Amino acid sequence: MKFIHAADIHLDSPLVGLAAYDGAPVDLLRGATRRAFQAMVDLAQEEAVDFVVIAGDLYDGDWRDFNTGLFFVQQMSRLRQAGIPVFLIHGNHDAESQITRKLPLPENVTVFSSRKPETHLLPALKVALHGQSFKQREVVDNLAAGYKPPVPGHFNIGLLHTSADGREGHAGYAPCDPADLARHGYDYWALGHVHTREILNEHPYIVFPGNLQGRNIRETGAKGCMMVTVEDGHVTRLDHRPVDVLRWALVDADLTGCESPGEALARVRGALEAAAGGCEGRPLAARLRLTGATPLHGGLLSRQDSFMAEVRAVALDLGADAVWIEKIIGATRPMRDLVTLSLRQDAVGSLLRSLDSLTADPELQATIRSELDELMGKMPRELDRQHDQGEELAGLKDPAALIADARAIVLSRLLDRELDR
Repeated sequence: MKFIHAADIHLDSPLVGLAAYDGAPVDLLRGATRRAFQAMVDLAQEEAVDFVVIAGDLYDGDWRDFNTGLFFVQQMSRLRQAGIPVFLIHGNHDAESQITRKLPLPENVTVFSSRKPETHLLPALKVALHGQSFKQREVVDNLAAGYKPPVPGHFNIGLLHTSADGREGHAGYAPCDPADLARHGYDYWALGHVHTREILNEHPYIVFPGNLQGRNIRETGAKGCMMVTVEDGHVTRLDHRPVDVLRWALVDADLTGCESPGEALARVRGALEAAAGGCEGRPLAARLRLTGATPLHGGLLSRQDSFMAEVRAVALDLGADAVWIEKIIGATRPMRDLVTLSLRQDAVGSLLRSLDSLTADPELQATIRSELDELMGKMPRELDRQHDQGEELAGLKDPAALIADARAIVLSRLLDRELDR
């Protein structure tokens, strides 16, 4: 038999951190989670799987309207017509939704109770499925400890929404020890909650499939579900099947030695082409990181907006909906010898010595940091949400980094002109 193990679908969850600009695939981004889920249903039908398990977070909190739930019902009806049952548990995000609890579902969909662990049988396949839904968002108890013993003579599957023994970036919900899961006697543990694909154990398999569709730059790479093949009561194949419609990637462009913007853009184009080539025909949402020592360092800092536009033009030229630039991170280094320049007995040397004194003065650093904190506190919260949960704005609170950027910009404007004469 074969079954699909999926989790963390987050239907209609918005993709975070992508600013719209002319040529951006807005419609694709808006419907990415739906299209990925539909692709998973397509896969289930094409492979004629025996059943599907969804290990929590089908939804993304409470819905804005009923259309999210109606879309799910529509997709489940497709599986019902194909004779494919679906078993699901609610995770921390599902538990928030009042509408989820009231929506009538097709008869092929079984939702595990949140009151206590349950066991559901598929007699024809000799499969026993065990699970428990979250009752509220914050579940700190070890739910798996209360799961029933395995049913003799059956292939036993445990559905569990959990942080396991802890995963960075994920709240510690329904914690458990993978070793305890392995000793419980089940043949497969279908986990959810962690958005990165991971196999915690192979005998028996304890698996996080990751989410179906990456939604931000922290969810890079291929996303999808697990196709599990079972023969004679044992898992004989475990394949990750990508169903995502958009890939996220952090793309490095090495600008070492680049002396002109045209040369830098050529390097950027090559890096984006290579990254897009690994997306199996899917569009790429890229965070571009510029690295290397280059004479352009200060100039890139001083003309970030115009260079961003030039990079986006390069991305658009790669093909319709091929690459979308989410953000550019400047991590280049100057090629100038700052120590030698600071010894110059002119305005340039004097300026560098002044900037160095700012960096070396702890009291002044504390004053600058306090003023920056006050300034940031006056910014609207919406701005934080538009900038990757404040990650970018938090970087502006480092006085030393701000002074270094200011030094590079000023030197570029002064010395580049000097060299031109």
